[in-house]
Amino acid sequence: MATNIGMMDSGYFVGRNEILTWINNRLQINLSRIEEAASGAVQCQMIDMTYPGAVPMHKVNFDAKTEYDMIQNYKVLQDVFNKLKIDKHIEVNRLVKGRPLDNLEFLQWLKRYCDSVNGGIMNENYDPVERRRGKEKSLKGSHKSSKSLQASSLHNSVSGDAAAINKNIASKQGKTCVAAALSDVRALSKEITDLKLSVDLLEKERDFYFAKLRDIEMLCQIPKVENNPMAVAIKKILYAADANESALEEAQECISQSIDDGQTEED
Repeated sequence: MATNIGMMDSGYFVGRNEILTWINNRLQINLSRIEEAASGAVQCQMIDMTYPGAVPMHKVNFDAKTEYDMIQNYKVLQDVFNKLKIDKHIEVNRLVKGRPLDNLEFLQWLKRYCDSVNGGIMNENYDPVERRRGKEKSLKGSHKSSKSLQASSLHNSVSGDAAAINKNIASKQGKTCVAAALSDVRALSKEITDLKLSVDLLEKERDFYFAKLRDIEMLCQIPKVENNPMAVAIKKILYAADANESALEEAQECISQSIDDGQTEED
């Protein structure tokens, strides 16, 4: 399942605000920035909620601050991935640096994966606060309940759709009404086709510009270049938070300072 979630998947359109809301609502925490999830603890608990009891939560350190502690969390996560046969390699060395783009991409993948397992339905029998305390409280039936929620939701949706169709059919009389209904179906089918084409174009455009951003980021990380004022200024813009309106101004200031320092040395 994980191998089917590629860069063209709609899951990579999800913005950071939606990702943060998803995490905070389900885990009952209060993250304000994507970088705060760089320790790997949040990812561990999201998988634990999706597969109740699969993660040894007593080994997960939610207070991890050093790279060593963060790496231990990702080791726990990778072990669980292997156990559940989730074919996803974790770029630990990049994630623990707290870079927004890397962590956002991984969390986008995680949300897409979890939603594909439980249909986006929250497991109400799962207590995230208790699990974070390391208490191995009984989770018997939790996984079953999660699947039951999904099955119940699907059943209700299908039943509701069937009832609506029957009602519509009963309300339409004569060949004229049937012809009108078929015309509506054709119009909607054409609209859906047009929307799919638009989405395909948007995905290609998204991937085109995302690839350029990644290339620029990698270029700025070359040892001989990363401390260059221009590279530093570019990274200030790349890694700026949503609310940081002065990113461009700070970048320009950094370059101007470098030019002034150079002129001072020449004088």
